[in-house]
Amino acid sequence: MPLADLQAGKARDPTVEPGDLGELSETVGASAGGAQRVSKSQPSSLALGMSGMITPLPPVTLVLGGARSGKSRHAEGLVDRHPGRRTYLATAEVLDDEMGARVKAHRDRRDSDWKTVEEPLELAQALKAETEQGAAVLVDCLTLWLGNLLGAARDAEQEIEGLIAAVGQFGGPVVFVSNEVGQGIVPDNALARRFRDLAGILHQRLAEKADRVVFVTAGLPMNLK
Repeated sequence: MPLADLQAGKARDPTVEPGDLGELSETVGASAGGAQRVSKSQPSSLALGMSGMITPLPPVTLVLGGARSGKSRHAEGLVDRHPGRRTYLATAEVLDDEMGARVKAHRDRRDSDWKTVEEPLELAQALKAETEQGAAVLVDCLTLWLGNLLGAARDAEQEIEGLIAAVGQFGGPVVFVSNEVGQGIVPDNALARRFRDLAGILHQRLAEKADRVVFVTAGLPMNLK
């Protein structure tokens, strides 16, 4: 079933960012001592060491949060401090003008030296390719990727296992952004409930592997791991 069917009858909020997945959730840096790059993204205190110096990104970071929580901006702030190449790996598919406007807003707030790669399905392969030369990659977002898998009738459990197995094989740091959709009411249809359950499984499996896990609410990051 296409994801649009999950959203039937629901008006979209034009303020929602591509990584926020707000309408779906209703139903279903430089290394220490180096120079700091000027960023359009919100600065992140989690990228600072105790001395106030910028610390390198860990191999895998998971940033969770609800719609319009500030999670995407926080994640961009983390990756923006990477001293090497930076890639924004977008899982959203631009299917209408509204989504196109959201994607443009994301791009406009990033520095021009970010590389953008669009990959709605083959996430593990894209991550291996983009980090091969040590680039830092921001994946925004996992819940859109999961929704794409369901819409394409792919085996979501198998795809999740493939992504988890790929963790540890990346040549550069990766920051994953994902929506926490399991804290609201139980969805009223089977597909939306399946999406919610798979998202929870994905988050738990990835959090086990991640070096850092952050939950963002009201723009405030909370370090969970």
